[in-house]
This record gives sequence, C-alpha cells and structure tokens, in this order.
Amino acid sequence: MTERRKAETRTEIARAAAALFVRQGLRATRAEDIAQAAGIAPRTFYRYFATKEEAVAPLYAAGAQRWAEAVRAAPAHLTVPEALEHAVRHTLTPGLGVSAASWEWVRTLIRLAGASPALRKVWAEACQESDQTLAEILASRSTGLKSCEVGVSGAAGAEAAEDREGSEGREAHEGHEAHGGREGRETNDSVAARPTPSIPPAPVTPDLRFAAAVAGAAVRVAVESWAATASPPTGPGGPAALALHNLGSLRGFGWGGQTQGDT
Repeated sequence: MTERRKAETRTEIARAAAALFVRQGLRATRAEDIAQAAGIAPRTFYRYFATKEEAVAPLYAAGAQRWAEAVRAAPAHLTVPEALEHAVRHTLTPGLGVSAASWEWVRTLIRLAGASPALRKVWAEACQESDQTLAEILASRSTGLKSCEVGVSGAAGAEAAEDREGSEGREAHEGHEAHGGREGRETNDSVAARPTPSIPPAPVTPDLRFAAAVAGAAVRVAVESWAATASPPTGPGGPAALALHNLGSLRGFGWGGQTQGDT
C-alpha cells in the first residue's frame, strides 16, 4: 500500500470516528463501531490507531496545520502579525477554510476533548505539532524578508556598477575595435558572472518557538472559547473574530524580533 493510500485510509477512519462521536458520543462509540463505519476490519483499525480517541487525530492535525500553512502562503510583504491575521481570516472564516456545517463538527470534537483526558491529549499533540510547523514557517518568512532586502541592495549595487563601468564600457568599445572585441567580451563576461547573493535558511531560534507558541495559543484559545458557547461560527462571537481579537491584544509583541511596525 502506498503512503498516499495509507494517508487516505487514516482520513477515512478519522471521518467515520468523528461522525460517530458527534452522533452518539465518545463513550458509546467503540473502535469496532468505527471500523464498521469505515468499511474495514477491526484488526485493520488497530494497524492505524491504538485507541478510538486517536482515530480523530488526523482531523485535529489537519485543522491545526491548515492555519499554519496559511501563514506560509500569506503574501511575502506582510509582517508576521499581518500574516497571522491573514491566515486566521482565510481558515477560521466559514466558507473559506471550513464550511459552516463542518464547524459544528469542530465544536463537538473540541467539546469532547475538554471532557475526555484521552481525547484532550490527542488535541494537545496536534496543536504542539502545529506550533513546531509554525516556528519553521516564521523562520522561512524571516529568510524571505532578508532575501528581498538583498534583492533591493543588489539592484542598487548593479546600478552603481553600471555607472562605474560606463566609462570602462566606452574604453572597452574602443578596445573592441582595436583588438577584435576581446576586451569588450571579457568585460561583459565578468558582469554576467557575478554571483547572486543568497540567504541561508534562518534557524528556528527560541524566540521563534516562543512566538509560534504564543500565536498558536491565541488561535487555539479562540476556537476552544467559541466551542464552549452556542454562538454561530460567523460574527463577533465566531472563532475568526475571537482569534483576531486575541492577536490584536498582542500588538507590540516581538514576533521573533519583528513587531507590528516592522517591515
């Protein structure tokens, strides 16, 4: 079985488990029930998951990772706080990241995690993995900003080089006429051969790990707070609005060395 098919099977089992948990509750659901709903044998279920609670881990992980990946996909010119807010709007707003109907499933699964220590552990592990991913993404965005700076300074340097080489070009042209173009070609080759500056990947520093954990907590608490209410997933009481509020209260926080006003 290919890795892709294994991942698909895990997702199918997770969806079957979530549907049963939502419909009949965690306590009333057995691993055998999940296997039957997923159309597999119980022994196949246990090849993928050790317990019934772990069966929904792929769904928890997908939700937590989705918003972290949206930070990666945010426009490169955005500051870290702006990228985080951009990701929240694109993943926690019903219809953009998850449908309104699916958010009701999310509400139930988050509530179940609050009532079950075993399920709470699965949810916490998914959030922790998402924080690690986010820290790496923040590091890559930091590298991207530096690359942009290098590109700007490199362009300025190229213009200065062209100014300096203006007279040399004229002399090279004269040399070209006198010596069959050898000097002119050498001048052009030396310009074309200049290496493009590169920026190595930024390390995931303790500051970035802390920043990712803070951002992750802001979003996690928003989702958990919404799930504890009867508020619809849209509007001022929805997860997106609550997450944006939490992130807004952190303005001025050093997001791995970058604050709201940095560019």
